[in-house]
Amino acid sequence: MSSTTWSVDDHLEDILGAIRPLDPIELPLPDAQGCVLVEDVMVPVALPPFDNSSMDGYAVRVADVTGASEEFPAVLTVIGDVAAGSGGLPTVGPGQAARIMTGAPLPPGAEAVVPVEWTDGGTGGAPATTMRAASAAPEGASGEVRVHRPVEARAHVRARGSDVQAGDLALEEGTVLGPPQIGLLAAIGRGTVRVRPRPRVVVLSTGSELVQPGEELGPGRIYDSNSFALAAAARDAGAIAYRVGAVTDDADTLRATIEDQLIRADMLVTTGGVSVGAYDVVKEALSSVGDQDEPGSGIDFRKLAMQPGKPQGFGSIGPEHTPLLALPGNPVSSYVSFELFVRPAIRALMGLKDRPDVQRPRVRAALAADKPLSSPSGKRQFLRGRYDAEAGTVTPVGGAGSHLIGALAHADALLVVPEDTTTVEPGAELEVVLIG
Repeated sequence: MSSTTWSVDDHLEDILGAIRPLDPIELPLPDAQGCVLVEDVMVPVALPPFDNSSMDGYAVRVADVTGASEEFPAVLTVIGDVAAGSGGLPTVGPGQAARIMTGAPLPPGAEAVVPVEWTDGGTGGAPATTMRAASAAPEGASGEVRVHRPVEARAHVRARGSDVQAGDLALEEGTVLGPPQIGLLAAIGRGTVRVRPRPRVVVLSTGSELVQPGEELGPGRIYDSNSFALAAAARDAGAIAYRVGAVTDDADTLRATIEDQLIRADMLVTTGGVSVGAYDVVKEALSSVGDQDEPGSGIDFRKLAMQPGKPQGFGSIGPEHTPLLALPGNPVSSYVSFELFVRPAIRALMGLKDRPDVQRPRVRAALAADKPLSSPSGKRQFLRGRYDAEAGTVTPVGGAGSHLIGALAHADALLVVPEDTTTVEPGAELEVVLIG
Protein backbone atom coordinates (compact mmCIF):
# COMPACT_ATOMS: atom_id res chain seq x y z
CA MET A 1 0.00 0.00 0.00
CA SER A 2 1.35 3.41 -0.97
CA SER A 3 1.84 5.83 1.90
CA THR A 4 2.41 8.79 -0.39
CA THR A 5 -0.36 10.77 -2.06
CA TRP A 6 -0.48 10.36 -5.81
CA SER A 7 -1.48 13.05 -8.28
CA VAL A 8 -4.25 12.34 -10.81
CA ASP A 9 -1.77 12.55 -13.68
CA ASP A 10 0.79 10.20 -12.08
CA HIS A 11 -1.88 7.60 -11.29
CA LEU A 12 -3.17 7.68 -14.88
CA GLU A 13 0.38 7.53 -16.27
CA ASP A 14 1.08 4.49 -14.09
CA ILE A 15 -2.07 2.75 -15.36
CA LEU A 16 -1.43 3.50 -19.04
CA GLY A 17 2.22 2.49 -18.68
CA ALA A 18 1.15 -0.97 -17.51
CA ILE A 19 -1.59 -1.60 -20.11
CA ARG A 20 -0.65 -3.64 -23.15
CA PRO A 21 -2.98 -3.60 -26.18
CA LEU A 22 -4.85 -6.84 -26.83
CA ASP A 23 -3.39 -9.17 -29.47
CA PRO A 24 -4.90 -8.77 -32.95
CA ILE A 25 -7.33 -11.34 -34.36
CA GLU A 26 -9.12 -11.83 -37.68
CA LEU A 27 -12.85 -11.22 -37.31
CA PRO A 28 -15.87 -11.39 -39.65
CA LEU A 29 -17.30 -7.94 -40.38
CA PRO A 30 -20.36 -8.23 -38.09
CA ASP A 31 -18.09 -9.05 -35.15
CA ALA A 32 -15.56 -6.31 -35.95
CA GLN A 33 -17.84 -3.36 -35.14
CA GLY A 34 -16.27 -1.18 -32.45
CA CYS A 35 -12.86 -2.80 -32.92
CA VAL A 36 -9.65 -1.05 -33.97
CA LEU A 37 -7.96 -1.89 -37.28
CA VAL A 38 -4.37 -3.12 -37.04
CA GLU A 39 -3.68 -2.91 -40.79
CA ASP A 40 -4.09 -0.47 -43.64
CA VAL A 41 -6.91 -1.68 -45.89
CA MET A 42 -6.44 -0.99 -49.59
CA VAL A 43 -9.18 -0.83 -52.20
CA PRO A 44 -9.00 -3.94 -54.45
CA VAL A 45 -11.75 -2.84 -56.86
CA ALA A 46 -12.97 0.58 -57.93
CA LEU A 47 -16.27 1.84 -56.53
CA PRO A 48 -18.52 1.93 -58.38
CA PRO A 49 -16.96 -0.88 -60.43
CA PHE A 50 -18.68 0.29 -63.65
CA ASP A 51 -20.36 3.40 -65.08
CA ASN A 52 -23.92 3.32 -63.78
CA SER A 53 -27.09 5.35 -63.77
CA SER A 54 -27.91 7.71 -60.91
CA MET A 55 -31.54 7.94 -62.01
CA ASP A 56 -34.47 5.84 -63.18
CA GLY A 57 -34.88 6.80 -66.84
CA TYR A 58 -33.58 6.07 -70.34
CA ALA A 59 -30.03 5.52 -71.54
CA VAL A 60 -29.59 7.51 -74.76
CA ARG A 61 -27.14 8.90 -77.27
CA VAL A 62 -26.71 12.67 -76.84
CA ALA A 63 -27.21 13.46 -80.55
CA ASP A 64 -30.62 11.74 -80.53
CA VAL A 65 -32.10 14.14 -77.96
CA THR A 66 -30.42 17.39 -78.99
CA GLY A 67 -33.07 20.12 -79.21
CA ALA A 68 -35.81 17.95 -77.71
CA SER A 69 -38.74 19.75 -76.08
CA GLU A 70 -42.26 18.98 -74.89
CA GLU A 71 -43.60 20.55 -78.08
CA PHE A 72 -41.13 18.70 -80.29
CA PRO A 73 -40.04 15.58 -78.40
CA ALA A 74 -37.37 13.21 -79.60
CA VAL A 75 -39.05 9.87 -80.36
CA LEU A 76 -36.78 6.91 -79.66
CA THR A 77 -37.27 3.16 -80.06
CA VAL A 78 -37.02 1.35 -76.73
CA ILE A 79 -34.84 -1.75 -77.18
CA GLY A 80 -35.11 -3.23 -73.69
CA ASP A 81 -34.58 -2.85 -69.95
CA VAL A 82 -31.34 -2.51 -68.02
CA ALA A 83 -31.89 -3.29 -64.33
CA ALA A 84 -29.38 -3.19 -61.46
CA GLY A 85 -27.45 -6.45 -61.64
CA SER A 86 -28.09 -6.88 -65.36
CA GLY A 87 -25.63 -9.11 -67.16
CA GLY A 88 -26.00 -9.04 -70.96
CA LEU A 89 -26.58 -5.44 -71.99
CA PRO A 90 -28.33 -4.20 -75.13
CA THR A 91 -26.31 -1.88 -77.37
CA VAL A 92 -27.96 1.51 -77.85
CA GLY A 93 -27.74 2.57 -81.53
CA PRO A 94 -28.92 5.72 -83.33
CA GLY A 95 -32.56 6.53 -82.60
CA GLN A 96 -32.69 4.02 -79.77
CA ALA A 97 -32.97 4.09 -75.96
CA ALA A 98 -32.81 1.52 -73.17
CA ARG A 99 -34.98 1.81 -70.08
CA ILE A 100 -32.50 1.96 -67.15
CA MET A 101 -32.84 1.73 -63.40
CA THR A 102 -30.81 3.51 -60.73
CA GLY A 103 -27.53 1.67 -60.14
CA ALA A 104 -27.73 -0.29 -63.40
CA PRO A 105 -24.68 -0.33 -65.70
CA LEU A 106 -24.67 2.14 -68.58
CA PRO A 107 -25.18 0.00 -71.73
CA PRO A 108 -22.78 0.16 -74.69
CA GLY A 109 -23.51 2.99 -77.11
CA ALA A 110 -25.32 5.11 -74.50
CA GLU A 111 -23.71 8.40 -73.49
CA ALA A 112 -26.13 9.77 -70.89
CA VAL A 113 -29.30 9.05 -68.95
CA VAL A 114 -32.55 10.99 -69.33
CA PRO A 115 -34.63 10.92 -66.08
CA VAL A 116 -38.05 9.34 -66.57
CA GLU A 117 -39.67 12.64 -65.51
CA TRP A 118 -38.25 14.23 -68.70
CA THR A 119 -40.13 11.69 -70.83
CA ASP A 120 -43.61 10.31 -71.36
CA GLY A 121 -42.49 7.03 -69.77
CA GLY A 122 -43.31 5.17 -72.98
CA THR A 123 -47.03 5.75 -72.59
CA GLY A 124 -47.51 8.17 -75.47
CA GLY A 125 -49.13 10.61 -73.02
CA ALA A 126 -48.15 13.42 -70.66
CA PRO A 127 -44.79 13.68 -68.88
CA ALA A 128 -44.28 10.72 -66.57
CA THR A 129 -43.91 10.97 -62.81
CA THR A 130 -42.64 7.46 -62.33
CA MET A 131 -41.71 4.33 -64.21
CA ARG A 132 -44.27 1.66 -64.82
CA ALA A 133 -43.46 -1.68 -63.24
CA ALA A 134 -41.49 -4.15 -65.33
CA SER A 135 -44.44 -6.52 -65.20
CA ALA A 136 -46.82 -4.01 -66.78
CA ALA A 137 -45.77 -3.84 -70.47
CA PRO A 138 -43.21 -1.21 -69.49
CA GLU A 139 -42.52 0.41 -72.86
CA GLY A 140 -46.21 0.76 -73.75
CA ALA A 141 -47.78 -0.69 -76.88
CA SER A 142 -45.73 1.47 -79.23
CA GLY A 143 -42.33 0.47 -77.84
CA GLU A 144 -41.33 4.11 -78.12
CA VAL A 145 -40.45 6.83 -75.64
CA ARG A 146 -40.82 10.57 -76.15
CA VAL A 147 -37.98 12.61 -74.63
CA HIS A 148 -38.86 16.21 -73.77
CA ARG A 149 -35.44 17.63 -72.85
CA PRO A 150 -31.87 17.33 -74.15
CA VAL A 151 -28.97 16.05 -71.99
CA GLU A 152 -25.23 16.56 -72.03
CA ALA A 153 -22.77 13.70 -72.28
CA ARG A 154 -22.38 11.75 -68.99
CA ALA A 155 -25.48 13.38 -67.49
CA HIS A 156 -26.87 11.31 -64.58
CA VAL A 157 -24.04 8.80 -64.90
CA ARG A 158 -21.90 7.80 -61.93
CA ALA A 159 -18.42 7.20 -63.31
CA ARG A 160 -16.48 4.05 -62.53
CA GLY A 161 -14.15 4.75 -59.60
CA SER A 162 -15.84 8.06 -58.69
CA ASP A 163 -16.20 6.86 -55.07
CA VAL A 164 -12.86 5.09 -54.57
CA GLN A 165 -10.22 3.91 -57.03
CA ALA A 166 -8.51 0.53 -56.96
CA GLY A 167 -5.26 0.90 -55.03
CA ASP A 168 -6.57 3.73 -52.83
CA LEU A 169 -6.21 3.55 -49.06
CA ALA A 170 -9.70 2.62 -47.85
CA LEU A 171 -9.08 2.69 -44.08
CA GLU A 172 -5.88 3.26 -42.17
CA GLU A 173 -4.50 1.34 -39.22
CA GLY A 174 -5.95 2.62 -35.93
CA THR A 175 -9.43 3.30 -37.33
CA VAL A 176 -12.29 2.39 -35.01
CA LEU A 177 -14.80 0.45 -37.11
CA GLY A 178 -18.24 2.04 -36.95
CA PRO A 179 -21.20 1.43 -39.28
CA PRO A 180 -19.85 3.50 -42.24
CA GLN A 181 -16.46 1.76 -42.04
CA ILE A 182 -18.10 -1.68 -41.89
CA GLY A 183 -20.15 -0.68 -44.94
CA LEU A 184 -17.05 0.38 -46.88
CA LEU A 185 -15.25 -2.87 -46.03
CA ALA A 186 -18.23 -4.86 -47.30
CA ALA A 187 -18.47 -2.69 -50.44
CA ILE A 188 -14.86 -3.46 -51.39
CA GLY A 189 -15.41 -7.17 -50.77
CA ARG A 190 -13.71 -7.67 -47.42
CA GLY A 191 -15.51 -10.40 -45.45
CA THR A 192 -13.03 -10.40 -42.56
CA VAL A 193 -10.62 -7.85 -41.14
CA ARG A 194 -7.66 -7.88 -38.75
CA VAL A 195 -8.42 -5.94 -35.57
CA ARG A 196 -7.78 -5.70 -31.88
CA PRO A 197 -10.91 -7.16 -30.26
CA ARG A 198 -13.15 -5.18 -27.96
CA PRO A 199 -11.86 -5.61 -24.40
CA ARG A 200 -13.94 -7.80 -22.07
CA VAL A 201 -14.42 -5.80 -18.88
CA VAL A 202 -15.92 -7.39 -15.76
CA VAL A 203 -17.54 -4.85 -13.41
CA LEU A 204 -18.05 -6.04 -9.87
CA SER A 205 -19.67 -4.09 -7.03
CA THR A 206 -19.15 -4.94 -3.38
CA GLY A 207 -21.22 -4.32 -0.27
CA SER A 208 -23.55 -6.35 1.93
CA GLU A 209 -25.94 -3.38 1.91
CA LEU A 210 -26.55 -3.59 -1.84
CA VAL A 211 -29.80 -4.89 -3.34
CA GLN A 212 -30.42 -5.46 -7.06
CA PRO A 213 -32.97 -3.15 -8.72
CA GLY A 214 -36.41 -4.77 -8.81
CA GLU A 215 -35.92 -6.50 -5.47
CA GLU A 216 -37.41 -5.36 -2.17
CA LEU A 217 -35.42 -2.75 -0.28
CA GLY A 218 -35.02 -3.72 3.38
CA PRO A 219 -33.90 -1.53 6.30
CA GLY A 220 -30.39 -0.14 5.86
CA ARG A 221 -30.16 -1.38 2.26
CA ILE A 222 -29.62 0.56 -0.96
CA TYR A 223 -29.92 -0.37 -4.61
CA ASP A 224 -26.76 -1.35 -6.47
CA SER A 225 -26.38 1.46 -9.03
CA ASN A 226 -22.60 1.42 -9.49
CA SER A 227 -22.35 -1.91 -11.30
CA PHE A 228 -25.03 -0.78 -13.77
CA ALA A 229 -23.49 2.67 -14.34
CA LEU A 230 -19.95 1.36 -14.76
CA ALA A 231 -20.95 -1.54 -17.02
CA ALA A 232 -22.80 0.99 -19.20
CA ALA A 233 -19.75 3.27 -19.14
CA ALA A 234 -17.50 0.36 -20.16
CA ARG A 235 -19.77 -0.40 -23.14
CA ASP A 236 -19.77 3.29 -24.02
CA ALA A 237 -15.96 3.25 -24.01
CA GLY A 238 -15.94 0.39 -26.54
CA ALA A 239 -15.74 -2.67 -24.29
CA ILE A 240 -17.84 -5.79 -23.93
CA ALA A 241 -19.08 -5.45 -20.35
CA TYR A 242 -20.00 -8.21 -17.90
CA ARG A 243 -21.77 -7.02 -14.76
CA VAL A 244 -21.46 -9.02 -11.56
CA GLY A 245 -24.10 -8.05 -9.00
CA ALA A 246 -23.15 -7.02 -5.51
CA VAL A 247 -20.71 -9.32 -3.70
CA THR A 248 -21.13 -9.49 0.06
CA ASP A 249 -18.55 -7.98 2.43
CA ASP A 250 -16.51 -11.12 2.88
CA ALA A 251 -12.89 -11.20 1.70
CA ASP A 252 -12.82 -14.92 0.86
CA THR A 253 -16.06 -14.72 -1.12
CA LEU A 254 -14.82 -11.68 -3.02
CA ARG A 255 -11.44 -13.25 -3.77
CA ALA A 256 -13.14 -16.42 -5.07
CA THR A 257 -15.56 -14.38 -7.20
CA ILE A 258 -12.74 -12.38 -8.77
CA GLU A 259 -10.76 -15.55 -9.51
CA ASP A 260 -13.85 -17.08 -11.15
CA GLN A 261 -14.26 -13.99 -13.37
CA LEU A 262 -10.68 -14.01 -14.65
CA ILE A 263 -11.53 -16.53 -17.36
CA ARG A 264 -13.64 -13.96 -19.23
CA ALA A 265 -11.85 -10.73 -18.31
CA ASP A 266 -9.30 -8.58 -20.11
CA MET A 267 -9.81 -6.10 -17.27
CA LEU A 268 -11.54 -6.16 -13.88
CA VAL A 269 -13.17 -3.13 -12.29
CA THR A 270 -14.36 -3.24 -8.69
CA THR A 271 -16.32 -0.55 -6.92
CA GLY A 272 -16.46 -0.09 -3.16
CA GLY A 273 -14.34 -1.42 -0.32
CA VAL A 274 -11.14 0.56 -0.96
CA SER A 275 -11.17 3.14 1.83
CA VAL A 276 -9.98 2.79 5.44
CA GLY A 277 -13.05 1.26 7.07
CA ALA A 278 -13.16 -2.05 8.92
CA TYR A 279 -15.34 -3.58 6.19
CA ASP A 280 -13.40 -2.43 3.13
CA VAL A 281 -13.05 -5.95 1.79
CA VAL A 282 -11.60 -5.19 -1.64
CA LYS A 283 -8.49 -3.92 0.07
CA GLU A 284 -8.50 -6.86 2.48
CA ALA A 285 -9.08 -9.44 -0.25
CA LEU A 286 -6.62 -8.07 -2.79
CA SER A 287 -3.77 -6.64 -0.73
CA SER A 288 -2.19 -10.09 -0.57
CA VAL A 289 -2.96 -11.12 -4.15
CA GLY A 290 -0.02 -11.77 -6.48
CA ASP A 291 3.69 -11.97 -5.93
CA GLN A 292 4.54 -8.68 -4.26
CA ASP A 293 8.20 -9.09 -5.24
CA GLU A 294 7.40 -9.33 -8.94
CA PRO A 295 7.05 -5.97 -10.69
CA GLY A 296 3.54 -5.34 -11.93
CA SER A 297 2.00 -8.07 -9.79
CA GLY A 298 -0.54 -7.46 -7.05
CA ILE A 299 -2.79 -4.49 -6.29
CA ASP A 300 -1.49 -1.18 -4.95
CA PHE A 301 -3.98 0.88 -2.94
CA ARG A 302 -3.40 4.62 -3.05
CA LYS A 303 -4.62 7.98 -1.91
CA LEU A 304 -5.02 10.49 -4.72
CA ALA A 305 -4.96 14.25 -4.47
CA MET A 306 -8.45 14.56 -5.94
CA GLN A 307 -12.05 15.06 -4.91
CA PRO A 308 -14.13 12.98 -5.29
CA GLY A 309 -12.24 9.71 -5.66
CA LYS A 310 -9.39 9.90 -3.15
CA PRO A 311 -9.04 6.11 -2.53
CA GLN A 312 -7.99 4.11 -5.61
CA GLY A 313 -6.43 0.75 -6.32
CA PHE A 314 -4.55 -0.50 -9.36
CA GLY A 315 -2.52 -3.54 -10.29
CA SER A 316 -2.76 -6.93 -11.92
CA ILE A 317 -4.18 -10.25 -10.85
CA GLY A 318 -4.10 -13.89 -11.94
CA PRO A 319 -1.77 -15.88 -14.20
CA GLU A 320 -2.32 -13.54 -17.17
CA HIS A 321 -1.59 -10.42 -15.07
CA THR A 322 -5.09 -9.13 -15.83
CA PRO A 323 -5.32 -5.40 -14.99
CA LEU A 324 -7.61 -4.57 -12.07
CA LEU A 325 -8.81 -1.09 -11.15
CA ALA A 326 -10.42 -0.73 -7.74
CA LEU A 327 -12.68 2.32 -7.53
CA PRO A 328 -14.39 3.90 -4.52
CA GLY A 329 -17.97 2.98 -3.70
CA ASN A 330 -19.70 6.34 -3.67
CA PRO A 331 -21.63 6.62 -6.95
CA VAL A 332 -20.17 9.93 -8.13
CA SER A 333 -16.67 8.99 -6.97
CA SER A 334 -16.82 5.72 -8.88
CA TYR A 335 -18.14 7.31 -12.07
CA VAL A 336 -15.65 10.19 -12.04
CA SER A 337 -12.87 7.67 -11.38
CA PHE A 338 -14.09 5.57 -14.30
CA GLU A 339 -14.00 8.53 -16.68
CA LEU A 340 -10.52 9.59 -15.57
CA PHE A 341 -8.82 6.20 -15.26
CA VAL A 342 -10.83 3.21 -16.51
CA ARG A 343 -12.01 4.66 -19.80
CA PRO A 344 -8.43 5.52 -20.89
CA ALA A 345 -7.32 2.03 -19.79
CA ILE A 346 -10.04 0.42 -21.94
CA ARG A 347 -9.03 2.59 -24.91
CA ALA A 348 -5.40 1.59 -24.34
CA LEU A 349 -6.37 -2.11 -24.43
CA MET A 350 -8.04 -1.38 -27.77
CA GLY A 351 -4.75 -0.01 -29.10
CA LEU A 352 -5.64 3.69 -28.86
CA LYS A 353 -3.11 4.65 -26.18
CA ASP A 354 -1.34 7.21 -28.38
CA ARG A 355 -4.52 8.66 -29.84
CA PRO A 356 -6.10 11.91 -28.56
CA ASP A 357 -9.39 10.08 -27.96
CA VAL A 358 -7.85 7.78 -25.34
CA GLN A 359 -9.37 10.34 -22.97
CA ARG A 360 -12.56 12.36 -23.13
CA PRO A 361 -12.31 15.67 -25.04
CA ARG A 362 -11.45 18.74 -22.97
CA VAL A 363 -12.30 22.38 -23.59
CA ARG A 364 -11.92 25.71 -21.80
CA ALA A 365 -15.15 27.35 -20.64
CA ALA A 366 -16.19 30.29 -18.47
CA LEU A 367 -17.88 29.53 -15.15
CA ALA A 368 -21.56 30.51 -15.27
CA ALA A 369 -22.58 30.76 -11.61
CA ASP A 370 -24.05 33.33 -9.26
CA LYS A 371 -21.41 32.78 -6.59
CA PRO A 372 -17.77 31.64 -6.43
CA LEU A 373 -16.87 27.95 -6.28
CA SER A 374 -14.71 26.77 -3.39
CA SER A 375 -12.27 23.89 -3.69
CA PRO A 376 -9.93 22.21 -1.16
CA SER A 377 -6.29 23.21 -1.36
CA GLY A 378 -3.95 20.53 -2.69
CA LYS A 379 -6.69 18.51 -4.40
CA ARG A 380 -7.90 18.51 -7.99
CA GLN A 381 -11.66 18.81 -7.75
CA PHE A 382 -14.08 17.47 -10.35
CA LEU A 383 -17.55 19.03 -10.18
CA ARG A 384 -20.54 18.09 -12.28
CA GLY A 385 -21.81 20.63 -14.77
CA ARG A 386 -23.60 21.40 -18.01
CA TYR A 387 -21.57 22.77 -20.91
CA ASP A 388 -23.00 25.32 -23.34
CA ALA A 389 -20.83 25.14 -26.46
CA GLU A 390 -22.51 28.14 -28.11
CA ALA A 391 -21.96 30.43 -25.13
CA GLY A 392 -18.63 28.85 -24.15
CA THR A 393 -19.82 28.50 -20.55
CA VAL A 394 -20.21 25.73 -17.99
CA THR A 395 -22.78 25.73 -15.18
CA PRO A 396 -22.36 23.62 -12.02
CA VAL A 397 -25.04 21.00 -11.36
CA GLY A 398 -25.69 19.91 -7.78
CA GLY A 399 -23.18 20.12 -4.94
CA ALA A 400 -19.77 18.61 -4.31
CA GLY A 401 -21.08 15.53 -2.43
CA SER A 402 -19.79 12.22 -3.81
CA HIS A 403 -23.18 10.54 -3.27
CA LEU A 404 -25.24 12.99 -5.36
CA ILE A 405 -26.04 10.72 -8.30
CA GLY A 406 -29.17 12.73 -9.19
CA ALA A 407 -27.01 15.69 -10.21
CA LEU A 408 -24.67 13.44 -12.16
CA ALA A 409 -27.58 12.22 -14.31
CA HIS A 410 -28.18 15.82 -15.44
CA ALA A 411 -24.53 16.65 -16.12
CA ASP A 412 -22.66 16.38 -19.42
CA ALA A 413 -19.33 17.73 -18.22
CA LEU A 414 -16.86 17.74 -15.36
CA LEU A 415 -15.47 21.07 -14.17
CA VAL A 416 -11.79 20.73 -13.25
CA VAL A 417 -10.55 22.93 -10.41
CA PRO A 418 -6.73 22.71 -10.13
CA GLU A 419 -4.93 21.64 -6.95
CA ASP A 420 -3.61 25.14 -6.22
CA THR A 421 -6.97 26.89 -6.69
CA THR A 422 -9.31 27.30 -3.71
CA THR A 423 -11.79 29.78 -5.21
CA VAL A 424 -13.16 30.16 -8.73
CA GLU A 425 -14.99 33.41 -9.44
CA PRO A 426 -17.96 33.56 -11.84
CA GLY A 427 -16.67 34.24 -15.37
CA ALA A 428 -13.30 32.63 -14.71
CA GLU A 429 -12.07 30.08 -17.27
CA LEU A 430 -11.91 26.42 -16.29
CA GLU A 431 -10.88 23.19 -17.98
CA VAL A 432 -13.96 21.09 -18.72
CA VAL A 433 -14.07 17.35 -19.45
CA LEU A 434 -16.95 16.56 -21.83
CA ILE A 435 -18.67 13.33 -20.73
CA GLY A 436 -22.04 13.73 -22.45
